[in-house]
Amino acid sequence: MLRSARPVVMAAAVAGIAPTLVAPAIANEPIKAVRIWPAQDYTRLTFESARPVKHALTMVPNPDRLVLDLENVDHATVKREVEGKLQSGDPYIQALRTGIFKPGVVRVVLDLKAEVKPQIFALAPVGEYGHRLVLDVYPANPPDPLIALLKRDERPLELPASAQATEDRTPVAESKPPANEPPAPPQAPSTVAAAEAATAKSAKGRETLAGLPADRPARGGKSQPRGVLPNRTLTIVVDAGHGGEDPGARGARGTWEKNVTLAIAHRLKRMIDAEPNMRAVLTRDDDYFVPLHVRVEKARRVRADLFVSIHADAFIHPQARGSSVFALSERGATSVAANWIAKRENDADLIGGVSLGTKDRHLAQTLLDLSQTATINDSLKLGRSVLREIGGINTLHKSDVEQAGFAVLKAPDIPSILVETAFITNPDEERKLNDNSHQDRLARAVLAGIKRYFSTNPPLNRSTLAGNFHAAE
Repeated sequence: MLRSARPVVMAAAVAGIAPTLVAPAIANEPIKAVRIWPAQDYTRLTFESARPVKHALTMVPNPDRLVLDLENVDHATVKREVEGKLQSGDPYIQALRTGIFKPGVVRVVLDLKAEVKPQIFALAPVGEYGHRLVLDVYPANPPDPLIALLKRDERPLELPASAQATEDRTPVAESKPPANEPPAPPQAPSTVAAAEAATAKSAKGRETLAGLPADRPARGGKSQPRGVLPNRTLTIVVDAGHGGEDPGARGARGTWEKNVTLAIAHRLKRMIDAEPNMRAVLTRDDDYFVPLHVRVEKARRVRADLFVSIHADAFIHPQARGSSVFALSERGATSVAANWIAKRENDADLIGGVSLGTKDRHLAQTLLDLSQTATINDSLKLGRSVLREIGGINTLHKSDVEQAGFAVLKAPDIPSILVETAFITNPDEERKLNDNSHQDRLARAVLAGIKRYFSTNPPLNRSTLAGNFHAAE
């Protein structure tokens, strides 16, 4: 519930929180956990409890604050869980404080750094989580990923701490978190600007890739010299699966899928950016949750030529092993296993937490028409090229590209694949996924597959892409 601040509410907020009021006689609900996930896109706060929490959110100006009132909760547990969680580099929240506002009401005050547009919603229990109250603090003027891409500088990429494996190749998740608790947020949030700071080398003239064959028609029916790329830089969106409230699968040694996918995604981005005619864009650059439809929207917004989602598979038996590549299907999954994996990946929105209203609006606008068939065919070609390269460094779980209804692959105009790099639930493959050199080999194989795909499927010129992009908006 979000309401405007009346003068009385403002006066109470300005006056601060009155800790001397007598607590109500009824038993208050303890808060099990408070988690804060800062990112340039938005900052998320989650309050987890055993039962739903009644709440009211007020925006207070001069200075800008958000005031969240929680009814019939235990203040001591709120204060304990909040203390020390806010990071100094949070883009939107300056300070965070709690107190008893009146009997039966605990008040949480967020001092803001900038004008924001908050969203608050409740989530029913799912997975290892109980009831969650989610407060998303969005900037009033969100950054445009296309403008950020055009403005990015040429500083070398530095992997954030949450995406690095140590030099002695210890696991990404060295300390094993409790069984019912996802890992804590990173200690130092990075920004989109920092994540997009890798070298972007623009294509000059009509660039070519080494070893490309002679002429053939380009995708979309336009004649174009075979092996000759358009007079522009190709954009590949690299999607690190899971993140933030959605940790993904976990290996026996405590490795979280979201950390492995982020590390591999950063390595792949660095390699793509080193190519003279390519650049990479990450859907997330650190440990925070990005809804599946937002990942697709980001790819379309930057006019991506390809979309590659990185994951690490899981199964109930630790013997399952090998890499797989998936594409979208309009007519059902190609196997029971593919359908099961798609459902698990699509459940990321339930676990990570998406407002049902926002998701419903997106689903009403989803574009799945005749153009999707051509895109899926290109996705299958891309998938085969990548699968062939990955097969050179790891066992293949399936020798063919499989298909299912993956929500993150539903861009109607961008060839898209989902790469399950290995089974994180297999002890041997979990060890490899934590190894720096193996992560590099995986990233290099994916890049080789991308280059192989472009060698036989030259992309369209930007004028045609831009027309399709604007028509789809």
